[in-house]
Amino acid sequence: MKQYFKQLVGNCVFLGLLSMPLMASSQGIIDEWLLVKTPPPPVISSVTIDPKSTALLVLDIAKTTCNTEVRPRCIKALPQAGRMVDKARNKGLPIIYALGVQPTPGVPADFWPEVAMKGDEPWVRSGPDKYLGTDLDKILRDKGITRVIIIGTASHGAVLYTAGGSVFRGLDVVIPVDAVTAESTYAEQYTLWHLQNAPRMAAKIKLSTVDLIN
Repeated sequence: MKQYFKQLVGNCVFLGLLSMPLMASSQGIIDEWLLVKTPPPPVISSVTIDPKSTALLVLDIAKTTCNTEVRPRCIKALPQAGRMVDKARNKGLPIIYALGVQPTPGVPADFWPEVAMKGDEPWVRSGPDKYLGTDLDKILRDKGITRVIIIGTASHGAVLYTAGGSVFRGLDVVIPVDAVTAESTYAEQYTLWHLQNAPRMAAKIKLSTVDLIN
């Protein structure tokens, strides 16, 4: 038994020595991250859309996910989001709403008045990817949609994954950067950088602003 414990201790020491280079390497990577410089701001473009083939997706701009406790930046962006909804509605774009999986008071009561639903505008409920487990893809295809404008929160959640889902279904995507929000400016920044640089997605996604979408 004594010999067994001596061997066990020896094995532990040996394994610890083996792990030291890996730990040092990992720490080196983190040290390198500390030296990363912020990339330049993304390219913002003026976009002209065709109302007959474009839809607006309004993601999670609801009182349970867009509030002063969870995402105060979303509250500040409500005027821009509201202008985008008004612009889309005035030009006859289909508007599709999305809620998260959290319990909500119901539709349309949970959406903020600035972006409130009207009439029989459709809505879906899912997690970050609004296509997952919903009929969003069918709604868009039935309407002949080839491009979507996406606004909402969180930029690194619903916006990121629904934009990716749209691209992978063959749709073009426009993101008005002043109408997508997160808990922090960093989350907003890295998400928009990802959307403009990720393979396949970069060629299909344009970053714009509410006022630059014509």
